[in-house]
Amino acid sequence: MSWLTDDGDDDHDKYADYEAKSRPNPKGNRARTKIRPEHKDAVTGRVLTVDRGRYSVLVGEGTEDEHEATASRASELRKQAVVTGDRVDLVGDTTGDEGSLSRIVRIQERATLLRRSADDSDEVERIIVANADQMLIVVAAANPEPRPRLVDRYLVAAFDAGITPILCITKTDLVDPTPFLANFVGLDIIVVQSAENQWPVEVLTALLSNHSTVAVGHSGVGKSTLVNALVPDANRAIGRVNTVTGRGRHTSSSTISLRVGDGWIIDTPGVRSFGLGHVNPDNILRSFTDLASVAEECPRGCTHLPDSPDCAIMERVEAGDLGEIGKLRLDSFQRLLASLG
Repeated sequence: MSWLTDDGDDDHDKYADYEAKSRPNPKGNRARTKIRPEHKDAVTGRVLTVDRGRYSVLVGEGTEDEHEATASRASELRKQAVVTGDRVDLVGDTTGDEGSLSRIVRIQERATLLRRSADDSDEVERIIVANADQMLIVVAAANPEPRPRLVDRYLVAAFDAGITPILCITKTDLVDPTPFLANFVGLDIIVVQSAENQWPVEVLTALLSNHSTVAVGHSGVGKSTLVNALVPDANRAIGRVNTVTGRGRHTSSSTISLRVGDGWIIDTPGVRSFGLGHVNPDNILRSFTDLASVAEECPRGCTHLPDSPDCAIMERVEAGDLGEIGKLRLDSFQRLLASLG
């Protein structure tokens, strides 16, 4: 039986037509729209850490009303990653009171992004932190043995992101770090050394003040111990090195921002690999400003590697135009490029 059949009954047809038009959506869905609210009343915050879909956000940074609020991610951001260090806009209950929950509705423009891929063949990037301007690379002189190639990868990631690297070598009371540091003599980076229970807290605090610094390092190198020395109430878990494998145990399971002086240190979980499949080699060259200016004379498509013909950088270095430091810089540059392969 159809309500839409014209049987000559005008009243019947009139009500049948009304019922057909007013029949509710069986799924109960609202009409879709691309118009989003402007959220003019949103407040700005800094994401301190991420834990199972909840975000700890610092609101009112630098004011008397500074406090932490718990937030979730708005549905319109479901395809965008919100990471530690992000500056975000919040709506809802931003008081930070127990049981309160606000909502992240916008991610502000990021100054930098530190990323890594699963491996060198993977072009899908994993964002580690946002808006860091320094990277504190923590490496042990021994126990576990230092890994120059892993440090190279950290450096590549830093240069690719436009982040200034700082190298902190720990456990120098066990082994003289000079041979290891010779790998990086051609790089213009600050090196800080520390022995057991002799953390250079004042030096590092001065370097980290007024900066947002991401700390990275292989498991077991003393990174969490260093963070605890810089931030006594951080209580970051400390691991031990396996005496059989020589490997450290992962202790920090989350990425978290902690205040150091007038700056921030962002502690990250220890990693044993750092994929660079997403890196653009041109970004590495830009970090070697002296070599980059010479590279303008290179032929199109020059890789600047030892087998590259007519490379202007190599020709100038071989001619001695860039001095002894030029050789060291070229060696470092080529080694970092090779780490992408």
